[in-house]
Amino acid sequence: MLVRFFFQLRTGGVPVSLPEFLTLLEALQLRVAWLSADEFYYLARMALVKDERHFDRFDRVFAEFFAGAEQVFEKIAAELPAEWLQKLAERTLTDEEKSRVAALGGWEKLLQTLRQRLREQKSRHQGGNKWIGTAGTSPFGAYGYNPEGIRIGQTESRHRRAVKVWDAREYRNFDDSLELGTRNLKMALRRLRKFARQGIADQLDLDGTIDATARNAGYLDLKLVPERRNAVKVLLFLDVGGSMDDHIRICDELFSAARSEFKHLEHFYFHNFLYERVWKDNRRRMTEVLPTTELLRTYHRDYRVILVGDATMSPYEIVQPGGSVEHWNQEAGTKWLERLTAHFPQLIWLNPVPQERWEWTPSIKVTRSLLQDRMFPLTLHGLDQAIGTLQRRHVPAVATINPPDQPPA
Repeated sequence: MLVRFFFQLRTGGVPVSLPEFLTLLEALQLRVAWLSADEFYYLARMALVKDERHFDRFDRVFAEFFAGAEQVFEKIAAELPAEWLQKLAERTLTDEEKSRVAALGGWEKLLQTLRQRLREQKSRHQGGNKWIGTAGTSPFGAYGYNPEGIRIGQTESRHRRAVKVWDAREYRNFDDSLELGTRNLKMALRRLRKFARQGIADQLDLDGTIDATARNAGYLDLKLVPERRNAVKVLLFLDVGGSMDDHIRICDELFSAARSEFKHLEHFYFHNFLYERVWKDNRRRMTEVLPTTELLRTYHRDYRVILVGDATMSPYEIVQPGGSVEHWNQEAGTKWLERLTAHFPQLIWLNPVPQERWEWTPSIKVTRSLLQDRMFPLTLHGLDQAIGTLQRRHVPAVATINPPDQPPA
């Protein structure tokens, strides 16, 4: 079985070697990892992966190859983790039952009720419609259903209805070394080029050398020029996690294409919407962050800015202070996007969601309005339109969005 895993890792792009594989077998023989899927995962990754850039590829192959293996390990150990009990109690409602579950009625009401529940609740609850618990229709808890709630203690999204998440989630960096199946994305990005000769003069200028030699009575007169490079500078902001998990492949391809096409490329990550901080490494997104104000001071307005995200979230996350699902933002996302568009006149947003669905998603409509319709689908045609927009200078106007009167449909 492990031999097949070895070859599947190589097929998946992880450059694992035979000595590393033998090291893993030796460690298993010495029972360094024993009867634990987690222990085996970390041991295998430590033994087989030499570069952290390949962690994401390793995780994908591991998840596909050992699907269901964790249950086997845990049954052998005769231990039942607490999260399994939560899964067994998970509740699934029919569409008719879901339609009868009502939202509390807005952002302020939701937070006020949560504060009250935290003061009053003294024990665990399951299957109800009021307290913080599991498998119910309460707005607070896990593995139940509510059209507008706060998710607490659940490993991943199920219905994508939560307006705030009480959890510390882990996201992976996008893979910038991915080899594309086609060259279409690269060809589209090449339109955004402006060549200039910069740096040390280290390349032979053949025409100039011939002309100078002729003018010098036939004595060789070498002329050198700097290398011709793409002088366009790009800031790439990538939405990661949550509903963006559906679009990892196309984001990997775009990131890889941008890396190969632009010498002056800086990238940052955000979750759902732009707030007061961004980060470069998703594993350290809570500790190593860059304040957005510092980013605006650091990068000149001549940078072209590309934001990539599905813009699919609760509208509260955009228009409401404290609306972020992961932290309490003092200012609404609208304020930060307005500052970004005011500082960088050449800015666009690429959306991987099919364009025919945009009108049915309130948060996409709000974001488009803030961007003055500079949102484009992440397709070849949409990318072609987006690059054309980046080549033109845009003078932004301030867009004002009022908070929604109703929760998202």
